[in-house]
Amino acid sequence: MDWVTGLQRALDFIELHLQGELDYDEIAAEAYVSGFHFQRVFSILCGFSLGEYIRSRRLTLAGAELAAGNAKVIDVALRYGYDSPDSFAKAFTRFHGVTPSAARKPGAALRSFGRLSISISLKGGNSMRYRIEERRAFSLVGYKRRFTGDPGARFEQECDFWMSTREEQEVLRSLRDTPEQDNIWHNVSKNFGDDGYDHYIAVTTGHEPPEGFERVEIPAGFYVVCETPPAKFSVELSTEVRRKMAEEWLPSSGYQFADAPELSVIYWFRKPNAERKYSELWMPIEKAE
Repeated sequence: MDWVTGLQRALDFIELHLQGELDYDEIAAEAYVSGFHFQRVFSILCGFSLGEYIRSRRLTLAGAELAAGNAKVIDVALRYGYDSPDSFAKAFTRFHGVTPSAARKPGAALRSFGRLSISISLKGGNSMRYRIEERRAFSLVGYKRRFTGDPGARFEQECDFWMSTREEQEVLRSLRDTPEQDNIWHNVSKNFGDDGYDHYIAVTTGHEPPEGFERVEIPAGFYVVCETPPAKFSVELSTEVRRKMAEEWLPSSGYQFADAPELSVIYWFRKPNAERKYSELWMPIEKAE
């Protein structure tokens, strides 16, 4: 089954079960891929997580029911997966900007989040240089921040992270084993969840991490590697390369994303040309099921 057909089956399955339990592995099974792979591709293509999509669709339908004026708040809360009226009221107010009881009043302004559907369009026609590499397990030392939301919005968060951690970067710089590594940095993303993911600025070093820093273990495995063009802010280009991987290369590759850390290796050559900065995006892969 091709990815387009599988994704549409998964979206239809979600819509049919918004009023019941939704297991991510069952959703992914509709597309005949692993749960982790489905969530990663979904978030890269859509710019929001699978959990965010399900919550937004449920709250949209809940708002419509309350606006009709016949349903009780507690019944609607339970129907759309909330254990208590309080938790439902908090989520509802955050999404719609009004409380569930206010939504029942005539003229209440509510937010609508439409269901996703597949639209076929011609894509590709562009060349993309890539290579597949098998790497042994290795470790880095890094400084962590938990990013909220999805990696689709990572550019702003990563830029802020880099700008606000100058002191921590100097500590990491001092830990490097050789001067040749001075211009090589690692961005590492792992522990992906509905609430966000852990992101590290990290370096290769044999030293133990000082207080406030962590050792980041990267397991052995296969990676698809793509390089961005030289740019002042190569992280922004990495976001587009990641999307092209998911849209154009991955569906016909015979691989799927593996449940392992994602790496962006930044080569930062500040002399003689300050614009000579590029990234290699390392996405963990495994043979498709």
